[in-house]
Order: sequence, then structure tokens, then C-alpha cells
Amino acid sequence: MQRLSLALFFVFAIALNVGAQSKKSTPKDTTRLKTITVRGYLSEQPVLSVPASVSVLGAAQLKIQPDYSFVTALNTVPGIRAEERSPGSYRLSIRGSLLRSPFGVRDVKIYFDEIPLTDAGGNTYLNAIDIGSIGGIEILKGPDGSLFGANSGGVMLLSPINRFADSSYLSAGITAGSYGLFHEKVTLQQRNGSNLLNINQSFQTYHGYRQNSDTHRNYIQLADKWNYSGQNNLKFLGIYSNLAYQTPGGLNLAQFTTNPTEARQPTPTLPGAIQQHIGITTKMYLGGLVNEYHFNDRIRNVLSVFGNHVDFANPFITNYEQRSENTFGFRTYFELAGLKQQNLDWKVNLGVEWQQTNSQISNYGNNKGQKDTTQTSDNIHTNQHFIFGRYSADIYKRLHVEAAVSLNWYGYDFKNIYPLNQSNFTNRDFTPQLMPRLALSYQFTNNFIGRASVSRGYSTPTTAEVRPTDNIVNTSLQAQIGWNYETGIRLRNQDETLLLDASVFYYRINNAIVRRLNADETEHYINAGGTNQPGFELSFTNWFIRRNSTHFVRGLQFNESYTYGGFTFRDYADATNNYSGHRLTGVPRHTIVSSLQVIVPENVSLFVQHNYTSKIPLNDLSTVYAGHYNLLQARLSWQPPIGHKTHLEIFAAADNLLNQKYSLGNDLNAVGNRYYNASPLRNYSAGMNIRL
Repeated sequence: MQRLSLALFFVFAIALNVGAQSKKSTPKDTTRLKTITVRGYLSEQPVLSVPASVSVLGAAQLKIQPDYSFVTALNTVPGIRAEERSPGSYRLSIRGSLLRSPFGVRDVKIYFDEIPLTDAGGNTYLNAIDIGSIGGIEILKGPDGSLFGANSGGVMLLSPINRFADSSYLSAGITAGSYGLFHEKVTLQQRNGSNLLNINQSFQTYHGYRQNSDTHRNYIQLADKWNYSGQNNLKFLGIYSNLAYQTPGGLNLAQFTTNPTEARQPTPTLPGAIQQHIGITTKMYLGGLVNEYHFNDRIRNVLSVFGNHVDFANPFITNYEQRSENTFGFRTYFELAGLKQQNLDWKVNLGVEWQQTNSQISNYGNNKGQKDTTQTSDNIHTNQHFIFGRYSADIYKRLHVEAAVSLNWYGYDFKNIYPLNQSNFTNRDFTPQLMPRLALSYQFTNNFIGRASVSRGYSTPTTAEVRPTDNIVNTSLQAQIGWNYETGIRLRNQDETLLLDASVFYYRINNAIVRRLNADETEHYINAGGTNQPGFELSFTNWFIRRNSTHFVRGLQFNESYTYGGFTFRDYADATNNYSGHRLTGVPRHTIVSSLQVIVPENVSLFVQHNYTSKIPLNDLSTVYAGHYNLLQARLSWQPPIGHKTHLEIFAAADNLLNQKYSLGNDLNAVGNRYYNASPLRNYSAGMNIRL
């Protein structure tokens, strides 16, 4: 707590000091920062006035983070916890717990441009995406179903193109590092009149720190934007991803302490990870069209149609699961802008999103990585659709008000193919749910804004929770719902080289969905009463020394983010234990991420980042904790001037410089106390990027 208090005091002192300095005359900057804007709320607007907790990771922030994993970049955002249990195995939560996600991404809605990457069954294959091919990320924190449908965590928007770089170029990059890391990427962007074509290709391989943790991914991403008339444009988006990774499995504390590099060991009754060749392969094809049409200066429409196919296979210790999933759908919304008035500027949006995912899920015996006899096979068709409306207004250029609501439908049909050979589907429809959101912000001064919001979260059980690994379709599982109350402030200086953003929220969830493990390590899910989730988030960034071309220090930027999550179970008990009042499993109480970027002559820059994460409860009784850890990483970059249009960067980086022994992705409530998935000790990488 002393470290926390000092960090917060330091940040606020800096904010006040620099805010005072901004009133004084300062030398003219050689580089003017672009105003940070967000597009997540259906139209572009400055982030300062958005009455919501929003974070933006632009091309500049992504560039200084590793380009072979989402984890480090996402964890710089307060309220976000990204984990990688083993190379390629992502988990992600926004203001919540990972209790629902043994692996993968659930309870968060993710879009690729205007196309949902999250399927109708609630699952998102984020690990299929190469972050090096992404131009920017927006994160809308807290339940935001008024525009995006069922979710209780938040929304993440991935931009395939950097919207500030629309010229033609060819770029390539290569990174190599410890434990067999190799990542290469090539981007071709071609501007030809009214058409912009962007193609990304990448390949990644990594042998891993532990046994049985090889990873390989081939990735191609295509975005083509055609301005066919004025502001009207048509985009084609496509993804091909072929990912395969081994999973080493969890270790108990003694194994983690003695030899963290080993894979899960065999027991007298079960073979180990190496013997069973456990791992996951995911092959995904995604395509869609997005059309934006302006009827006139006041009315426009955005329409997207999309589809994807996923082949998934997971040989595990006890069985071999195989899934074939097909998703298709559309999303469209209209926008009507009011007539320009001196003291009132308003917009109205009306829209609908519909998607369906058809899954065939089969389980077999696992004979050393090969399918054995069929255990069971089911067909599940999941349908999710909603209509939404939004009104927003700027009043007297000070008060910004938003009111939005969606009406959500969710249901699924299922039948057993083997062994019951059912001919008819059984239907389960959920009661339609309203998800409202009311928010406002007020601009007290040109550089200081306060905000407040209230919104309802609604998260339906995912296909993997309805039909978990115990192979029993659970028709009694209910959606989790709750209300989120939030207030916050934003403070900037005149040229936006300083920005402070702070939020306080309280999210009260009912019918929380919790994963439980059976003795044979198969899983099932239950509704565990509710949770209380109060939290505080702060982000601060400032160029202490503005970008310049005259001083020895050509730029000095400091960033700080802090997350407090005082999350607890409210009324959760089973036949043997009462968990009420215990800390929510998997959630650290405090996370502090600090970074410093220094630029000196000859285009040399040093970036250093520190992540402090407090101890993490590993079971629902809060009797076992993973220890706190400090991660220190550094990146040294040199960009020699070699031409007006040619840019070369040579870099070297180091991660976990303090050589911390930690687990970034614990198995919660693990059978046999196998909680720990050891992460690499000190490791290094180097590479180069060139743009022509």
C-alpha cells in the first residue's frame, strides 16, 4: 500500500504541476500530437468529451510493444487483464474475473472493424489475430450492450488499417529471440485513386520456455476500401489464420518451485501432457463487406454482412475435442444528425445486429494425440440478435448527453448425434432483455471534463458453458446480469501532450457464471449468486520534454496506469463451503504499469516499462494465492536516416529483466492443486523494421 500511495501521489503531483506549467509560455513544439479520437460510439469524436471509460492504443503505442503478442500492450490499459497461459493461449477480462474462461475470451465483445469477431455463442478467437497487423485498438470498459449486444465486461474494437496513414507503402519486419522466437510480417498498402488496398502477411513460431509449448501461426489479413462516391465507401475485409500450439499444462507449487520448465507430469491414474500430445489447433476463415452510404449531409447508413468458419481441435489429457463452427450475420445502423444550431448539436442512431453460429462438437478418446473411439457428438445452433437506438446531444458546447438502449434476444437449439441419434432439436430461448445506458459529461473548462454513467450488463452463457467438457448440455444455466454505476474525470493541457483519466465504478452482478471442475477434470458451469465489483482506474501520460530537434533529449514521455479491483463474491455457496465475502478468484487487488520513453539524437530511443501485479487468489475459498510479481522490460531502438520515404528501425529488447518466477495465466480452482503455468525467465529479442 505504501508503494501504491506513493505512486498515486506522484502522478497527481505531476498532473497539477504540469497543469500549472501549461499556463506559462513554452517553446513551440516541433511535433504537434494528433487529437485522440474514438469511433466506437458509431461516429468519430474526441476522447476528452466521451461520457464513458475509453482507452485507445494507437499505432505509436503498439509500435513500442512486442508485435508478437497482445498481452503486454493490452495490460498497459487500466482495467484490462490479458494472460497467456502458454504461448498462443490468450485469456482476457475487462473489469472482471477469468472464472468463465479456462482459455479463450468470453464475456467481452470484440469487433474487427464493423464485423463481430465474437460469434453468436459468445466465444472469440483473439489468438488467431496477429497484433502486428492491427492498426489500432479501442477499448470500451464496462457493460456496453446498448450498442453492441450481450456483454457484461466491455467491448474491444480492432482496426485493420491505421486511419492516419492512408498513403502507399511497403513495410516488412522481423523479430527473433529467446526460446526459438521468430516473427516476420509484411504489409503492402496501395493507394490508387479512390481505392485503398491493405494486405498483411505474417508467420510466427516459438518453441517456448516449457516442455510441450511449441507454437506456429500463419496469418493473412486483407482490407480493401473503395470510395465510390464522395464520402460513400465499400470495404472488403478478410482473414485467414492457421494457429497450432501445444499446451504444457499446470503444475503444483512443488513442481513450479523445483522445475518450472517441465510440462504437466503423469500420475498413477492419468498420463501427462507430453504423453497425450495435448495442444490446440485453430483454423479460421473470416470475410465480410462493410458499406457506408451518405444519403445527404444529415443521414447515413452503415451496413456489414459477414461470415466465418472455424475448425478447432483440442487433444487433452482425458479426451479429444473437435469443433466445426460456421457463423454468419449482418449489422446495420442509420444515423440522423440534427440541423446545426448554435447551442445544440444532436444525433440519433437506430440499428440491428443479427448472427447465428452452427456448431458440431464431438468428443473422442485421446490416444497419444490421436482420436480414439467416439464418446459423444452434438449439434448446437446459437442465435443472437438485438435492435438498438441511441440519442446523443452537445448542449451549449459544454454538456454532452447520451441515452441508448438495446433489446436482446438469445437462444439455442441442440440435438445429440451420438450416441442418442436424436432426429429433432431441443430449443432453449431466453427472455428478451433490455440493456439501457445513460451517460453525460460536462466540460467545466476547455481542459477539464467530468462524466457519469449508469448501464445494465447482460451476458448469456456461451456455447462452451452450455455444452462444457463433461459433455452434458446444461439447459438450466442462466444469463448473468447487473448494473454498473460510474463516474470519472479527464484532464489535459492545451496541446494534449498531457492527459489524465480517472474512473470510479461499482458493478453489481447477479447470477454470476462460475466454472467448476469435476474430480475427473471435466468441467461444468453454475450460477453462483452474485458479485460486488467496486473499482478504481487511472491513466496518466505526459511528454515532460516535448518532441524537439534542438536539445540533447529530443523527447521524454512518462505513462502510468493503475487498477484497483476490490471484487468479492456476494452470495455464493455450495454443499460444503460458503464463499460469500471471499475475493473474486483470479483478480489481483492492485496493478501498476509505469513506462518511460526517452528520445535522443540520431533517432535513438529507449523505452522501459515496469508492471507490478499484487497477489492473486487461485481458488474460490481464497486459501491459495499466486505471489505478487514485478516485470521489467526494455526496448532500445535506432532509426538511422536513410531517405525521405524510406524508414529503417533496428531494435533490441529484453523482457523480465528482474528474472521473476511467475505464472501469467493460472488455472483457477485446479484439480490436484495444479494452478501454475510458468512464464519465461529473463529473455531477449532483436529485429528490424523497414518501410518503403
